[in-house]
Parts: sequence; structure tokens; C-alpha cells
Amino acid sequence: MRVLVILALLVAAGGAHAQFRMPNIDINRMVDTVKNVGKAVKEIDEPEEIAIGKDVASRLLGAAPLVANPGMQRYVNNVGRWLAVQTERPDLPWQFGVLDSSNVNAFAVPGGTIFITRGLLERMRSEAELAGVLGHEIGHVLRKHHLKAIQKGAQSALAGDVLGHALRDRAGPARDKLIAFGTEMYSRGLDKSDELEADRLGVVIAARGGYDAYGLPSVLQTLQAMNAQDSALALMFKTHPAPAERLDSLSEKMQPVLDAYSSQPQLAERFVRQIKK
Repeated sequence: MRVLVILALLVAAGGAHAQFRMPNIDINRMVDTVKNVGKAVKEIDEPEEIAIGKDVASRLLGAAPLVANPGMQRYVNNVGRWLAVQTERPDLPWQFGVLDSSNVNAFAVPGGTIFITRGLLERMRSEAELAGVLGHEIGHVLRKHHLKAIQKGAQSALAGDVLGHALRDRAGPARDKLIAFGTEMYSRGLDKSDELEADRLGVVIAARGGYDAYGLPSVLQTLQAMNAQDSALALMFKTHPAPAERLDSLSEKMQPVLDAYSSQPQLAERFVRQIKK
């Protein structure tokens, strides 16, 4: 609206002063551009969020399939869905899967699909640790961190009308560009502030689900103790703040919560039965 007002003032000034010469500007084209930007920044509604998430998830599964262990998948889904119903978005189609990858990582895609790698799961020691990591990823979905990053990046890479087509036409080339951009984002990572916010949410969600709130810090301590040159950590360290920084942030912001809920169960034996067998 501000741009349109400025354009109108320029036109009026041109009519009032004969000595003023408007540059060679296509006003209609500028107005159309403003309209397209408006389309591009519109809020993505929940059905669109879920649809984008499904498309991105299918791309991620193309790079690493699920572990062929139904019992393990069912167990991780049960823990994840229990945590998800403790949140303000319990009705999303939440799905949790273990990717057959030795890399140490976890991902959340818009709309409620969350993946954890076999490499990270094998380094855990309790269900509370699993709950802390899944809570972190659930936090990303609650705050729409990935969705906002996809939308922001697509606005820069795609014209407003192209982004609009990508949201409306789920089978067209514009959609392919949008999903390709969204998938590529997972190799670049989110803003540090998003990751630290998800850590805080992860602690709260795990505690709300009845788990020891120190589950996530325990995983971060494990990552901190690993060799930073280990190739399995490369993507995790590239896309996340250093474990020491995350631990310091949690200590500064969440210490009362961590201490208040540290006596809740860790469920290490149940975790071992389900994952380590």
C-alpha cells in the first residue's frame, strides 16, 4: 500500500509541475509486482503446510530409507505421538520415523513429520533422551521454523506469482522448484535462534510428557564428547550451534525447569529393550 501511495504522489507531482519529467517507468508493471509480492507473503494455511511437508518428506526418504524394523518404528512413533498430544497442535498428522543412516541427526518437516537417524538413536541411552530430541523437533513444527524458512527463501528465489502457483498447483514445475528449495534447506540449517528456541521447547515438551527434563542436555553432552572430526557429525555440526553453546543456553534459560523435573523417569531399561535388542 505504501508503494502505491508513493507512485500516486509521483504521478500527481508530474501533473502539477510542467518542468518535472517522469522517468521511463511502467507503472502498471510496478503495481503488478507489488501485488505479486503481496501474494508471496501471504500466510500458508495448515493444509498447505501439511502438503508441503509431505512432499519434502518424500524427498528426504529418497536419500535415506526407513530402518526395516517395524518394532523400532512403532516404538519411536508411540513416544513421539505421546509428546505431540501434550502440545498446542495435537491434531496435526504426526508421524515419526527412523532413517537408516549412520549420520547423527534429526529433522522436522512442516506439518508434523519427524525423522531421527539410526546413528543418533544408537547413541542414546534412555527414553528420556529420545523424548528430548523428539521434543526439540516437535518444537520446530510448533513454531513453523522450517515452513517460514522455506517461504522466506522461496520469496527470494521465485517471483511472487510463481510461488503462488507452487502453492496452488501441486503437480506443476513451480511446485518442484519450491520442494527442491525446501529440501536443500536441510543442508544449510535454520537460524541459530530457531535452534535454541527448539531446545527450550524440547525440554518443556519432554517434561510435560512425564520425562526427566535432562534428556536433551544428556544427548548434547554425548555429542560434545564425540570427535568433532567424525564424518557422522558433519551435517549436524554444520546445521546446528555447537553442543556447548546449546548447553550453556539451556542452563541460562531453563535451569529452574530442568531441576524441577529432573526426578521424572528416564526409562532407560524400556528404551534398551526396544532399541538395543
